[in-house]
Amino acid sequence: MPWWFWILLWIALIALSLLLHVTLGYRLFRKFMTTVHELADAGKRFSNLPPVPKTSDVETAADRPEPGSAIFASPEQMRHDYLTAKASRQEVRRQKRVKRKAERGQPQSLHDIEFR
Repeated sequence: MPWWFWILLWIALIALSLLLHVTLGYRLFRKFMTTVHELADAGKRFSNLPPVPKTSDVETAADRPEPGSAIFASPEQMRHDYLTAKASRQEVRRQKRVKRKAERGQPQSLHDIEFR
């Protein structure tokens, strides 16, 4: 093979390699721009969500301690607060379960029925 064939071969290989890299770069750029546009659309869509209801079944904003107050509270007080909140969450779940089963006409579980 003549020496100029090797030069042409390497030029063709480098040109194809550059073409491949340019094509992949263009596709990556297009996908990136699509992602940016979708993020912008999602930001516009979710920027004006309806307000969250103020009250909940478990506790109101006035019942919540201030953030950071747990650092200075006694462990007994924190344990009491935790167990009280846990019991109220369990009671809310139990009431929802009883209501849901009553709406569906399903039999109630014995430990869900109040004996108080």
